[in-house]
Amino acid sequence: MIKRIVLYVFFGLLFHPFFSYSQDSIPKVKDITKDITEDKSIKFQEYFFKSLSEKSIKNYQIAIQNLEECNAIFPNDKAVFFELSKNYLFLNRTTEALQYINNALRLEPSNFWMLKHLVAIQKKDKNYQEAIKTQLTIVKDKPKQRSELIFLYYLNDEFMKALSLIDVFEKEYGLTTSLIQLKDKLLLRNKPQTKVSNSDSLPKLISDFELNPPSFNTLKKILMLAFKENIPTYYIYSSLAMDLFPAQPFSYLSKGRALQLQGKHQEAIDILEIGIDFIIENPLLEAQFYTILVDVYTSLNKTSKALEYKMKLKNDKI
Repeated sequence: MIKRIVLYVFFGLLFHPFFSYSQDSIPKVKDITKDITEDKSIKFQEYFFKSLSEKSIKNYQIAIQNLEECNAIFPNDKAVFFELSKNYLFLNRTTEALQYINNALRLEPSNFWMLKHLVAIQKKDKNYQEAIKTQLTIVKDKPKQRSELIFLYYLNDEFMKALSLIDVFEKEYGLTTSLIQLKDKLLLRNKPQTKVSNSDSLPKLISDFELNPPSFNTLKKILMLAFKENIPTYYIYSSLAMDLFPAQPFSYLSKGRALQLQGKHQEAIDILEIGIDFIIENPLLEAQFYTILVDVYTSLNKTSKALEYKMKLKNDKI
């Protein structure tokens, strides 16, 4: 009997207007979650903008502390990683800077600004070889960024690559004052070396080549020097390159350039267009082929073909 009374009282209260009102006044779980998320977002933004403010007045360590608060609220945020990397670089702590920018790039591998920042870190560490690799990734989508690649080749003592790329860049975009100065510096640097250093002189290289088993590397050096110093020698050895090393794209480039200099434009085209097929992952060499093809097609007044190769040069992945 008592059990029945308890049940009647319970069901009566359950449907009583007061009880219904009390249920409605309790916040739903989703609403609570939403409020918590909004609160965390507000705190995240406060810490993030505080970090930017501190960075602007060079309080890099305090900026980092605010960014760590951001990371605690929302872990693995690429903007936080990027800012942490910047502040650590300002503190010359390149190990941490590299760690955080790599974290950011794992989330967005092709981000232009993050890749540029990675290059800055690698330059700071004087790791020019890795900086060149990163810059090559950048210029796939932004060919004008080749200018930075030129300077990286120079810093890495790859002077011929820097000079060759300057020639390509000059034809396509023209040169800035700094690039003109670098070109002059590279040309002045190369001239004394070819005259003073007996081991790198053209006669010595030719002697080494003739007295020893054929070496492609020695022949390449001969061709590069002969193009500057002795064009008749260049003609002879570019033909020899085709005979001895017919699978090397540089042989076709040299022979094609020699034919161009002799005014044999159609023959140059035939050689160059065959040689391009031998190139494997060498965008700099590929660009040199395209540059000569633009010139020879222009000389033959074949403007459509010249434009075709000019577009390939513009989109080339250097």
